Amino acid sequence: MLRHRSEDNVFDRFFENRDSLIIQFKNGDITKREFIEEHYYFIQKLNLKPFKNGIDSFEKGIYNYQYYNMVAKYCYMKSKDRRLIEKHPHVARKYGRKAGYYYNQKDWSTLKLLEHLDFQNVEAYFIKVNSKALKDKLYEIVLKDFESVILHSKSEYMLKRLREEGVFVEGVRRSLIDSYINQKY
Repeated sequence: MLRHRSEDNVFDRFFENRDSLIIQFKNGDITKREFIEEHYYFIQKLNLKPFKNGIDSFEKGIYNYQYYNMVAKYCYMKSKDRRLIEKHPHVARKYGRKAGYYYNQKDWSTLKLLEHLDFQNVEAYFIKVNSKALKDKLYEIVLKDFESVILHSKSEYMLKRLREEGVFVEGVRRSLIDSYINQKY
C-alpha cells in the first residue's frame, strides 16, 4: 500500500479509499470496472482537483497521476458504453475526447513527478498485454523507493525521456499488476 504524509485529511481519505479499493480488487470483491467507477465517484465526492502549480513533492505528483488516470479511465469507459453510443453518440465522442485530454495530463504529471525525483531509482519497461492496441506501446514505470508505486503510460515523448535518462530497460516483461492491467472493463 502507498505510504504518504499529508497535511490535509482529505488527501489521507483519498489514499485510504484507493488502498481499500485495491484490496477489494485483489480479493476479487470488485471488478476493474467497479474499481474505476468507485474511485471516480469518490474523487467527485471529495471535490478535489489536481495540483496546477507544479509538482514539488512525491505526494502531489502521485495524487495528480491518480486523479488524471482515474478520470481518463472513467471517460474512456463511458465512451465505449454501447447504450450511450446508440442513444447519444455525440456524448460518447465527447467522453472519448475527454479521455484523451486526461490521459495526456496524466502523462505530463508523470513526467513532472519523475523530474522531481530526478529519475532516481526508477525502472521502466514494456509489459505483456492482451490488448492488440496496447501491444508494444504500454510500459510500466516502477518507483523503487516507494512501496507499490507502479505507473503506466504509452506516451512516446515520455518513453524517449526515460531512455535518455537511462532508466528504460528494453524487452517485454509481465506487469507487476498483470491481473489488473489485462482485465477488460
